[in-house]
Amino acid sequence: MIRARWQAGACAAMVAAAIGASGCGAIKGAAIKNVASTLSSGGSSTLMTDDDPELVRRAIPFGLKLYESLLESVPKHVPLLVTTCSGYTGYAYAFLETDAAVMNPDDHHDEIQALRAEAVKLYLRGKGFCMRAMELRFPGITDPLLKDPKAALKKVTSKDDVPLLYWTAASWGAAMSLRKDPDLVIDFPVVRALVERGLELEETWDKGSLHELMLALDAQGPIYGGSEESARKHFARAIELRQGLSAGPYVSLAEGVERPKDNRDGYETLLNQALAIDPNKDLSIRLLNIISQKRAKALLDRKSTRLNSSHVSESRMP
Repeated sequence: MIRARWQAGACAAMVAAAIGASGCGAIKGAAIKNVASTLSSGGSSTLMTDDDPELVRRAIPFGLKLYESLLESVPKHVPLLVTTCSGYTGYAYAFLETDAAVMNPDDHHDEIQALRAEAVKLYLRGKGFCMRAMELRFPGITDPLLKDPKAALKKVTSKDDVPLLYWTAASWGAAMSLRKDPDLVIDFPVVRALVERGLELEETWDKGSLHELMLALDAQGPIYGGSEESARKHFARAIELRQGLSAGPYVSLAEGVERPKDNRDGYETLLNQALAIDPNKDLSIRLLNIISQKRAKALLDRKSTRLNSSHVSESRMP
């Protein structure tokens, strides 16, 4: 699952004041940079503690367009580029892909396809912002990254770049999971290398988000460099780091490992474990747990559906 450490609906008054500031261009530019820095400095806590997904759903699009407007004035602001990337990625997962996942495919085939197509568009849009940030942090990295990702990523040596690695991988990998065309899937090794480099630099980042993302990648199987054993190891570490208070890893393992095996008992056990978590135990991820549990409940409700049937067989990537 995508750890939605994303932000939205930020302070419009600040932006209006900055953009409309009087005086010389240098002062106005400094004001806009100050606003961009404020908006990208970890202001997601209010959203993540919220218990009303629909309220957050309505707020986020305004915030995302706000970020894009600011980036027209400060196009080289790396933190805001990463924040915008994470915003589009988190929104696509929580409010488009999840909506598609909870619908009954027998009754809502066309709606599901439309939601997934829109999610792919937003994932790729997010990836574009992250790649802009990668080029700014490491000029000329794009071509080497595509040709030899592990070698290219050796120049990434700071823990401060782990969020950039994570969100680049999450947005890119999530698009692959929904649109498995050759032009996207050919870059799977890049996604894997990004996460592996993040784990090398700070494996505990965001209390297990990198492990949860690697769980989803490993669940793709040996052809993509993964295995069930490795997926389960990352699952265990993600649970440990979040102290068992995150529903996400349980849903990810259920969808990524147990569902493709058609293991109904393991699948239902994991989803029930996700539902047993009290979202109020860790307020920092309350919204995420509510969304994950919505997904888990919908999946459990389809008891008559064969797990690995064609309309539900997609293994979850990020």
